[in-house]
Amino acid sequence: MFNIFKKSRAKGELDAIIYRIESNMANNYKDAAQDAFKEFEVKFNEMAADGRLSDKQRINYEVKLSGYKTKLQGFTHKDQKATWT
Repeated sequence: MFNIFKKSRAKGELDAIIYRIESNMANNYKDAAQDAFKEFEVKFNEMAADGRLSDKQRINYEVKLSGYKTKLQGFTHKDQKATWT
């Protein structure tokens, strides 16, 4: 029974990070979105390795991780051109 609570708490932690990624992307906070994504990737890998996610959760978050990798590729201020030049 304890394992169920452990897995739902893990899900809550990952969902909170996903919320930050989405919020930062919506507000065009590119660096913050990248930082939250890196945190999500590390936390997901940690939880998957520790067995804190069910198989269904692991697959679901793997899909989200892959989607964010694609979305956030090139989502940065580094290559942004100034509009006034």
